[in-house]
Amino acid sequence: MQIQSTFKPAWWLNNPHLQTIYPSLLRKQPEPVVTRERLITEDNDFIDIDFCGVGNQPLVILLHGLTGSSQSGYIKGLQQALLAQGLRSAALNFRGCSGEYNDSSRCYHSGETGDIDFLYRTLRAREPQTPMAAVGFSLGGNVLLKWLGEQGSNIKLFAATAVSVPLVLSACASKLDSGFSKIYRASLLRELKDYVRLKQVHLEALGKTEEAQLLRQIGDLEKIKSFWQYDDRVIASLYDFANVADYYQRSSSRQFLHAITVPTLLIQAQDDPFMTPEVIPELAELSASVCLEITQGGGHVGFISGYNPWQPDYWLERRIPEFLRRQLNYV
Repeated sequence: MQIQSTFKPAWWLNNPHLQTIYPSLLRKQPEPVVTRERLITEDNDFIDIDFCGVGNQPLVILLHGLTGSSQSGYIKGLQQALLAQGLRSAALNFRGCSGEYNDSSRCYHSGETGDIDFLYRTLRAREPQTPMAAVGFSLGGNVLLKWLGEQGSNIKLFAATAVSVPLVLSACASKLDSGFSKIYRASLLRELKDYVRLKQVHLEALGKTEEAQLLRQIGDLEKIKSFWQYDDRVIASLYDFANVADYYQRSSSRQFLHAITVPTLLIQAQDDPFMTPEVIPELAELSASVCLEITQGGGHVGFISGYNPWQPDYWLERRIPEFLRRQLNYV
């Protein structure tokens, strides 16, 4: 099903790049009160989770985007907004994203659903009766949708929301090779290259020579200029993929939409500079549980509205709690 969106971009942020860049550069950071917990994973590594809220209220799992973390403004802003609506949240930091490098060569990627599944199972074991939901942004949205499709009816969530999702990874990687989008590509690749380099140093300092060797054998990444090259050299070699094309094909979440049974809202902007309109699925590809909301503007994880430049309205922080609350009433 597709619904008509109420989102209207702020007149003073009237193009996709302003919508995309403004929150990360100029937003005053929300500061929700959080408690961090470290979970030891089944492969003897760890993930850090930032919990917001206490008590027995419904709990929402949050997944950040590429090179983001639980400290990203869109995560902290949503945690604050959810708390105001009486909803607790648990923000997952993908491996190595919590401010401390994890202890294996394993990192995270667009199709890696093992850690969200581990987090969900851990939380569900602790709180078997608590209503739970999940929200993912960008890469985290792709991970979420893929996981929802993989699990089908094997999980118990009252709702899910995915925002600005690179539903077809190959098309999104190519889009970032053109025009102004190259600016985003350069920034993201710089952070990813530093991540790999510093992770190797960390593993060597821990004495984990075999794990460090897995990163060392990737070789020098300095000449890599595109995501096609990076994902072929790094992700495909660290994980069980034949090559970058195999990674993109198997990890793109669009093919999993038909199998989702959890009531899910998918929010995509027509002008997202990280992708093309062709990435947006046809209605026939959606299961009866998936609702598609396409906005005319909003950029990539932007969606800022409001008439006053000194009081920006972060629309997602109204829209997502509204959707979750409505679904919770149906439970």
